[in-house]
Amino acid sequence: MDLSCSGVILAGGRSSRFNGINKAFMDLHGRPVIEPVAALLGQMFSRMLIITHDPLAYLPWDAGLVTDLFSARSSLTGIHAGLFYSPTPYIFSVACDTPFIRRSVVELVLSELEPGVDAVMPQTPAGLEPLCAAYARQSLAVVERHLRQEKFKIRRVFENLRVKVIPAEKVMEADPNLDTFFNINTPADLETARSRLEKQKKGP
Repeated sequence: MDLSCSGVILAGGRSSRFNGINKAFMDLHGRPVIEPVAALLGQMFSRMLIITHDPLAYLPWDAGLVTDLFSARSSLTGIHAGLFYSPTPYIFSVACDTPFIRRSVVELVLSELEPGVDAVMPQTPAGLEPLCAAYARQSLAVVERHLRQEKFKIRRVFENLRVKVIPAEKVMEADPNLDTFFNINTPADLETARSRLEKQKKGP
């Protein structure tokens, strides 16, 4: 387990495309969507936090349950809460709806951490992946300043900070199909995830 970094799961989204139903708990072949994410981070980190507006719903998981300190709903407010409550100098932050997250990618991100770096972000052909990235606690004040100014774009926050970008080629060596970055944003995504798991279950 990594003792210098906490695992942080962002679970405070509105789930507006699911009529407000919390997608973290939607069934994915007998397990809630969040379960694979929580299981992996629980294995890799000595400290895990779940950022949520409904802490009681997440009691089954062995994690610290905290809420955003700012009322605006955004991924940046979740990262801010993770940095604020984390007892470690770094956090690895990931969305709750990424059930195919690969340990190899998390390990790759952690391997790129070094003193003076404010964030480590993987890059894919689609661009930077700030919701599967590591952040240094030293960036907390800058993040908070942007939130107070109602500037919620993660990439804008880190424009003037030291960000280490992992090139897409290196990321794809760790995860050739980029499964890690598959998000369940819509009902169609949920069906796609179920179909993928069904195929895996049946085998070749």
